[in-house]
Amino acid sequence: MEYFYLLILVFLLLLACSDLFVGVSNDAVNFLSGALGSRIASFKTVMVVASLGVLFGATFSGGMMTIARTGVYNPEMFSFENLMIVFFAVVITEVTLLNIFNKLGLPTSTTVSIVFALMGGGVSMAVLHLLSTGESLLNLGQYVNTTRASILIFGIICSVPIAFVGGTVIQYFCRLLFTFNYQRLYRYYGALFGSLSLSAIVFFLLFKGAKGSALVTPEVLHFLNTYTFELMACIFAGTLVAFQLAIMMFNLNIFKIVILAGTFALAFSFAGNDLVNFIGVPLAALDSWNIFQASGQDPANLMMTGLREDPQTNPLYLLTAGSIMVLTLWFSKKAMHVVRTTINLSSSDRGDSEQFGSSLLGRLVVRHTIALNGFVQSVLPEDMKKVLEARFEPLPVKKNEVQLPFDAVRASINLVVSSILIASATALTLPLSTTYVTFMVAMGSSFADGAWDRESAVYRVSGVLTVIGGWFMTALAAFTTCGLMVTICYYGQLPAILIVMSATVYFLVKENFFSKDDLVAEKQDASTDPFVIRQRLNASIDHIFARSIAVFEEALDQFFDGNLKGLKKAKAHALEAYDEVMKIRHEYYTMARQEEGVNQDVCHYYYRALTNMKEVSLSLETIVRMIHDHVANSHRIYKGQLQQDLYSLVSSLKSIEEVLTFYKNEGVMDVQRLDRRMHRTHEAIDQMQANLISRIGEEKLSLRSTELYLSILQLVRELLNRYNIVFLMQKELNDQCNRALLENEQKTGEEETFRSETEDGLLSRLFKK
Repeated sequence: MEYFYLLILVFLLLLACSDLFVGVSNDAVNFLSGALGSRIASFKTVMVVASLGVLFGATFSGGMMTIARTGVYNPEMFSFENLMIVFFAVVITEVTLLNIFNKLGLPTSTTVSIVFALMGGGVSMAVLHLLSTGESLLNLGQYVNTTRASILIFGIICSVPIAFVGGTVIQYFCRLLFTFNYQRLYRYYGALFGSLSLSAIVFFLLFKGAKGSALVTPEVLHFLNTYTFELMACIFAGTLVAFQLAIMMFNLNIFKIVILAGTFALAFSFAGNDLVNFIGVPLAALDSWNIFQASGQDPANLMMTGLREDPQTNPLYLLTAGSIMVLTLWFSKKAMHVVRTTINLSSSDRGDSEQFGSSLLGRLVVRHTIALNGFVQSVLPEDMKKVLEARFEPLPVKKNEVQLPFDAVRASINLVVSSILIASATALTLPLSTTYVTFMVAMGSSFADGAWDRESAVYRVSGVLTVIGGWFMTALAAFTTCGLMVTICYYGQLPAILIVMSATVYFLVKENFFSKDDLVAEKQDASTDPFVIRQRLNASIDHIFARSIAVFEEALDQFFDGNLKGLKKAKAHALEAYDEVMKIRHEYYTMARQEEGVNQDVCHYYYRALTNMKEVSLSLETIVRMIHDHVANSHRIYKGQLQQDLYSLVSSLKSIEEVLTFYKNEGVMDVQRLDRRMHRTHEAIDQMQANLISRIGEEKLSLRSTELYLSILQLVRELLNRYNIVFLMQKELNDQCNRALLENEQKTGEEETFRSETEDGLLSRLFKK
């Protein structure tokens, strides 16, 4: 039996390494987005600074390890046997959930995951123990540390509004002070801003966080506590003078120092506060194993009162964990994927291509906010409104200049405010969600900056609500999943644990080493070269036309089979096809925003062609949804000739697809052959509409069935008409490109002839001489 618990312990320690990898991939957004989004320094510089912050911060996390030991449950009420099962279930649950959220590219809270997993596992084990001993479930309160658990949950929930309001207010006043043209004013206020920021970082990281460090001796801690005011005054005055002199003599960019210091501080705070989420439970299991080994008692009778003692975490464990976190920062592609999510949501760029769609709640929030803003604008005096508008006037984007997601002022506020809030929580041994804090500070600062204009506000708000909803879903999923896992392992014992271990290893290997998702695919450069546009449009027409036919055929197949589940997949495929067309069409907007080298005729061809393809994709998505609802409502499914006629349309569309050779032959195609096939398809649709009149009475078709059939025919007719326009646009673009090539060839030939004649003349004159 002893080897059974040793197996669990070894597996948990190995899984802790994976948990560090997964957790850092999820939480790297917390301290990287500010510096990377503002591009204040090179990528390598930011990564080195963040790595040092993580490594040093890991040594300050020793005091947080009590959360996994006594933060949610009372260990003296659990036996060693039961508590090892709880530890096993908690780690399995956390790693699995974080992998799922990373795959979706959503930042979630590792703190929420670990706290609610511990709570779900502890409650489940307590209920199972009470049922097995015949005790009343009213004694459940003796097993759960309700007071401490309530504080943890309350702190996590309160961190959301505090972080958002704090980020909004501080960013508003800093922007009011510096404006967007901060390079002009930071010579006067930059030294004070930098000194205040660095002093606050040092105070909360060193003076408040030193008591949790495994490397700070009691003597040093006593010295810091005794002379806090004197030391902080020296730090503030020294940095103020040094910064002001550096600005005057060397034109030093204070914001660069603040952002890099904030990156270090936030990475430091993250490691100090969140390391318990990754290795706290495995280390608690290790301490439980040591207590069991020293006691010599039966595992079912040994109560884990020893976990009440203050943990003496080995600094080597913390440094090893910090090293793994640093390696993850440098080599995890998923980390960069999650970073892009938060940067996009807080970006100042226009809302022409948002990551999230709109939601009803998001629309309501934006609508009421606009109404409130209108009321405030009506109350403010005109002079004050003009002053405020001038202070918040964004700088115009220069030609060929890439617009950054946010500037140095906002990046500084994001990093400094977040690190202060997290470091404060760490000093109170409160496992605050670093993801909650950093994400909401970033959203608050972007809101204060006016990054959420009327073109993007509803999508940004919906995105924030989606991410926050994901966090609460994490809590529910962690609680229920861990409780279910504890129940399975409690009754299944060794066989169940071995099965869970195998499934977990398979899942982790599959997701992290054999995943086919391209998480780092970059957007294509929106080139305005006519030949590049022609190549992209040729490829797009072939691909989108073929995909539309495939979705249409899939919907008909599932419709005639009455397969509702298959129609749900067809709906999803139709929506994906529509989204793909919208992304390709968005390149036109990017082209149009370039002020130099833009061929408006070529862009016009591209836009009109993609607009018509978009309308076809939208109509297709609507028809597939109508077919799905038709089957879901158990209405009649077409048989006989009606079914054969619709399938014949699919064959006609495929015959048209065979003629499309734009992409392969650079625009050369058999136009007459294409026209004949499209004309025959139009005639077939006319005949089907005429035949439907007689079949309504013969086959007793209902009004719904008749309307659906006519809608399908109308979809095919619209597809033919719109793609006819697409082919026309494509032909004109190809003709223009071919004429340009011919002119270039003629010009090149004339230049070569002139050069040859000139050289011949020179040679003849030389020979005459």
